[in-house]
Amino acid sequence: MRIEQLRERSDLGVISAGALKSLGVPNPWLKCRPGGPWQRMHPGVVLLHNGPPTRNQQLTAALLRAGPGAVVTGAEACRRHGLPARGPEIHVLIPGTARGSGTLILERASPMPPASTVDGFPLVSADRAVVDACRQLRSPDDATALIAAAIQKGRSTPESLRAEATTNRYGTKLVRAVLKELGRAESVAERDARRLSRKIRLTTQHWNATIANAHGVIIGRPDAWFDDVGLAWEIDSKAFHYGPRDYERTLARNSRYAAAGILVVQTLPTRLRDHPEQVARELKKAHRAAAARPRPPVRIVEVT
Repeated sequence: MRIEQLRERSDLGVISAGALKSLGVPNPWLKCRPGGPWQRMHPGVVLLHNGPPTRNQQLTAALLRAGPGAVVTGAEACRRHGLPARGPEIHVLIPGTARGSGTLILERASPMPPASTVDGFPLVSADRAVVDACRQLRSPDDATALIAAAIQKGRSTPESLRAEATTNRYGTKLVRAVLKELGRAESVAERDARRLSRKIRLTTQHWNATIANAHGVIIGRPDAWFDDVGLAWEIDSKAFHYGPRDYERTLARNSRYAAAGILVVQTLPTRLRDHPEQVARELKKAHRAAAARPRPPVRIVEVT
């Protein structure tokens, strides 16, 4: 059979040795020797050229090696979900048993997680992909960056990641530690903010309230809202601001505040912790400035 016909029977030029034999190539490994026209990708898997394989060809070969029912997880699945995961390995979950090789990780899963097709490949959910990717990491900073990106891009929530890490606890110590630290950092920042507002006698009962304009259009949900003067206080944690899209969202939020006539004070948790006196001065000045102009026509709304 001509090579063009073999390529037509392959998937992106990737084909099993068994399929080649059934198509009249009795010993395909002879063509995979050094200098040969083909190359061996995995045991029983052949690429019908000897040049560098594309990432899609590598993934196709990994799934062919893994067998029916296999799904992609880990860093590769994260990247295909639009998340900036590190790691060259291809991590595949399988219903049976098989051995990986090189940067191919084959892991038996029972039960198999749900999967969806993205660009022709079966991927686990973003939650499962993030948790499995973090299982291969050793750096808390890398794990934090990936988890923060998943949350900021709306692929995951802290609750869904926590549930996934609880369901699949093997090797998830780093994930659970990062989620715990992020949750602690947010709660500590809010505690410090409440304490400071009481200390400088700018108390407010409106924390995480939803603000809308006169027409009911949602403007924002500031960490603290001083309703008497229309002043918003945002404790902007760096933990969830890693990419340009996150920066754009912050700018868009501030633009909505400005368009509605709302003054906003932005504070990093580290400044709140290390320089509370400076933050207190900024907050009091902003409150005086807000009180000196007409209060904007905005109100607190209940969101169901």
